[in-house]
Amino acid sequence: MNFMHARNNMVAQQIRPWQVFDEDVLTVMANIPRELFVPMEYQAVAYTDTDIPLGEGQTMLAPKVVGRALQAMAFSGTEKVLEIGTGTGYVTACLSQLAQSVVTVEIHEPLLAKAKQLLAQLNCHNVTPLHQDGVLGVDHLAPYDVIVITGSYPLGVPDAVCQQLKPNGRLFAICGQAPAMQAIKMAREQNAYRLTTLFETVVPSLIHASQPEKFQF
Repeated sequence: MNFMHARNNMVAQQIRPWQVFDEDVLTVMANIPRELFVPMEYQAVAYTDTDIPLGEGQTMLAPKVVGRALQAMAFSGTEKVLEIGTGTGYVTACLSQLAQSVVTVEIHEPLLAKAKQLLAQLNCHNVTPLHQDGVLGVDHLAPYDVIVITGSYPLGVPDAVCQQLKPNGRLFAICGQAPAMQAIKMAREQNAYRLTTLFETVVPSLIHASQPEKFQF
């Protein structure tokens, strides 16, 4: 399979039509070999418009979702980024090319080990990978210019995570419950937050994210 051709098709047929026009984002996604970050049995569908299982109950976000998330963060190249949910490191690699530095946190050690290997292979030397539960962020390394969360929060982004944003910082998250979760951008203005809904999608919740109470009859 010609993966370079598949990457170009992904950008032209999936990402651009989903209103992603940021040339830096498009260039990064056209260059990073997404096929390396998926299990071998899924390499043939690495560039299709779908979430891909990674193991440990986790999935890789569909390309168009990644593109919209990255574009919404409006990178200038000077940002310090926190990524919650490394997975195997695909979004991390994209962030590494768009920002000055990236702190990424993953609760599943096998996934983080794979991510470390791939990020080193791609010379993503501005990434600090951490093996821990990131559901409440990484407070001891805060504040951050950008926070990107690759899993969902059923009850919304915790205040503890929002507080780790710098003034004028931006956050991407997916909130709510299936079948209609909301991808949001949150912008911090001193102690106030401006929220913009970007699109609807469905992704697994972060491990240990607060869940809605279940009704009992």
